[in-house]
Amino acid sequence: MRPQIILWYTGLVLVLNSIFLLVSTLVSLINFDSALFPLAYSTIIVFLFGIFPLIFVTNTKEISNKEGLVILIMGWLLSCLLGTIPYVLWGGEFSFTNAWFESVSGFTTTGSSILTNIEVLPKGLLFWRASTHWIGGMGIIVFVLAVLPNMGFAGMTLYRSEVSHLTMKKLSYNTKNATKVLISVYFGLTAVETILLIFGGMSIFDSVTHSFATIATGGFSVKNNSIAAYDNLYFDFVIIIFMIIAGIHFGLLYKTISNRFRSVENSGVVKYYLVILFIGVLLTTIYNRISGPYENLWTSLRYSTFQIVSIGTSTGFANANSNIWSPVAKVLLIFFTFQCACAGSTSGGIKVDRIILFGKTIVKKTRQLLHPHAVIPVTLDGSEITPNALETSVLYVSLYIFVVFLSTLFLSMTGVNPTEAFTGSAAAMGNVGPGLGAVGSLGNYSAIPAFGKWILTGTMLLGRLEIFGIIIFLSRSTWKN
Repeated sequence: MRPQIILWYTGLVLVLNSIFLLVSTLVSLINFDSALFPLAYSTIIVFLFGIFPLIFVTNTKEISNKEGLVILIMGWLLSCLLGTIPYVLWGGEFSFTNAWFESVSGFTTTGSSILTNIEVLPKGLLFWRASTHWIGGMGIIVFVLAVLPNMGFAGMTLYRSEVSHLTMKKLSYNTKNATKVLISVYFGLTAVETILLIFGGMSIFDSVTHSFATIATGGFSVKNNSIAAYDNLYFDFVIIIFMIIAGIHFGLLYKTISNRFRSVENSGVVKYYLVILFIGVLLTTIYNRISGPYENLWTSLRYSTFQIVSIGTSTGFANANSNIWSPVAKVLLIFFTFQCACAGSTSGGIKVDRIILFGKTIVKKTRQLLHPHAVIPVTLDGSEITPNALETSVLYVSLYIFVVFLSTLFLSMTGVNPTEAFTGSAAAMGNVGPGLGAVGSLGNYSAIPAFGKWILTGTMLLGRLEIFGIIIFLSRSTWKN
């Protein structure tokens, strides 16, 4: 383990953050708002923290897998930590704990907020808040690789540290091209959604910030009542479409757009993802009409579709108060909070791919009980999955549920009621955002005790970094020479 190399690469991450802080400062300057000096000071501080290692430490293009993992975790932790500076300097509702919660929620694309009045924030600070989503959605390390020239083996190591195994299986490109693919789709989707929202009458600022949050499947809005504040069917429709698209593997989207393969159409994972969303929308619409708050089928369909897609892609936007929904609809929201969308997208949660593998593993084990000597291969989108990969997926699902249980237990110990503790923990682990009760779709996390907020931010990071990375990072063997 070479600390100087870790410092050099984490310095790059901080320089990237300072660029977005600079843009936020310019937004503040244009609007002459109260966030100008907090953002300007933050830009200087973060830039200096990032540039010093780049000046005084000699770079190398050869790094080990352990170093790559430590760079990844340190990059995320330092981004979240230094991302609190503009919040703390601006003041308002931002104690350090609240600033940390908002920063972690932004970078992990969770979208939970401690703010009781979002609209009082100046535009510069709102832009920084949205930018944390956009940086974290694609992955901090992937962004760094996109803006740098060829980094050789170091780039490949960092890329593998950031991107999950399930994601890489469907990206048949080398590291440099894979990064270009992901970034191209990310930028393209953001630009198209922004244009469509502007076309519908949303302001340029609101369009950009909501597009950042949609494509990152984050959920931070510039309105207290999220998308419900606009009460606009066109906006609902555009955002629904882009939430669904953002939940599909970006490599498959790229291949489909470039007309090389009918990848999305031929993907069993995508078919399951779309079908399960359709079933969820259908059941929620029916039950919200029969025993829920809506007087006609059309109204129920509109709000049920938006909320199910929002939770099912881990975006977390809201156009309705789901606390008044029928019990069946609430259970469906909890299911989608755990599952979410596809690997290789910006979505959180267990991921559709693992849910499919989990189901196929159960079927395989059941068949092997009946036929002990049978060789039963498991495939996913035409690729055979190794027994080790299957075991890892099942272990991940088990650990995921265990972490949600622990988080729920600890939150309950702080006095949070069971519904909010459980759904809040599940939403944090899945990087979804809203739960039920006070932390519901039109609520916030301001009433959660300070210790509970730290528990939730730890859960968010575990969910975003997919558990195993954090476990390896904290193990003694990682830090041995």
